[in-house]
Amino acid sequence: MFLYNICIAIYAQLIAFVGLWNNKARLWAAGRKEIFERMAAAISPSDKVVWIHVASLGEFEQGRPVIEQIKKEHPEYKVLLTFFSPSGYEIRKNYNGADYIFYLPIDTPGNAARFLDIAHPEIAIFVKYEFWLNYLYKLKERGIRTLLISSIFRSGSIFFRGYGFYWRKALDTFEYMFVQNQESRDLLHSIGFDNVIIAGDTRFDRVADIAKAAKKIDIVERFKQGEKLFVAGSTWGPDEDILQELINDNPQIKFVVAPHEMNEGRINKIITSTKQGAIRYTKCDDNTTLDSYQVLILDTVGILSSVYGYATWSYIGGGFGVGIHNTLEAATFGLPIAFGPNYQKFKEARDMVVLGAATKVESAADLKAWFAPLRDDAELLQKASTTAKDYTKRNQGATSLIMKIAFENNN
Repeated sequence: MFLYNICIAIYAQLIAFVGLWNNKARLWAAGRKEIFERMAAAISPSDKVVWIHVASLGEFEQGRPVIEQIKKEHPEYKVLLTFFSPSGYEIRKNYNGADYIFYLPIDTPGNAARFLDIAHPEIAIFVKYEFWLNYLYKLKERGIRTLLISSIFRSGSIFFRGYGFYWRKALDTFEYMFVQNQESRDLLHSIGFDNVIIAGDTRFDRVADIAKAAKKIDIVERFKQGEKLFVAGSTWGPDEDILQELINDNPQIKFVVAPHEMNEGRINKIITSTKQGAIRYTKCDDNTTLDSYQVLILDTVGILSSVYGYATWSYIGGGFGVGIHNTLEAATFGLPIAFGPNYQKFKEARDMVVLGAATKVESAADLKAWFAPLRDDAELLQKASTTAKDYTKRNQGATSLIMKIAFENNN
């Protein structure tokens, strides 16, 4: 642990130094200033607290169904939500599902003890893969029930290596580990852990809730005009390049393109490259005539998940970069999905490729070869659609299982 604590201290100093010119590092450091004073001012000693910790935005989406179920079923509890990364905290710091939202103080023995003194949680829930040794050891010392949810383990990770003693010891702090698949359970069993439950991924419950709460969007309805619609979500430049060929080769099909970032150069490129006309969502109002446009550019945030509800086919961006974005929001509406080649890190994407609900594409030619049969063959389209929807339904239920076990001894 001595070496671990030295590394943590060096890491904190490096982040502070990098923050001199890097905004994300600067937010990371600034968000932790006077954090204990701010926590103590917010959290009452009489509060009954459930602490949920996530790394960033993706893990927040996995923790969110549990948070919202806690508030629904156990309003007597206050939910404390902590983030490690600014990319999660800065986006969700005003999320109204949690009572208190903070950065997680850096993982030193003193910080961990002080944090737990102030937060005094009855239950601690870590999402997916956050293993901070001092926090976990202190939770164990204090007898605080600690759970790991929506987790995935791989054979090459440190837990299964000869030098991973302290990390295996950290796993011993969890009362239960809720994992996504059988492989994870088998790996943990191989190093002596039997407190492992295959629950699946809570994101399936989250996207089911999103689908139920989908909004009516007048502009999209008027743009679609009752016809089939292709929605490309969270796209980047390479995605948009291959999509552009598909768009211009299918002038009879309407497309919605939702860039992951509002890059003016890329948005203007879509507008100028679309032969049948493209218009920005933010330029539309009740009086805009949309008949003459083939592409609607979704240059806004917060409505993409509802727009999927109007679609027949989908493309998910990010696969030509570090990895694809959320495929489940599209799949829950029964959409066949295409994405770029970098998808292997995502279990749901691998599953849907095997099932035939999703396809990897590496070029515009691949994308057109995938789309044409789904455009022309109604039976094939229906089969792919049903497969995608059934897959998301089949994997729901993780949240209710976690809730049952997490609160069975706390009533």
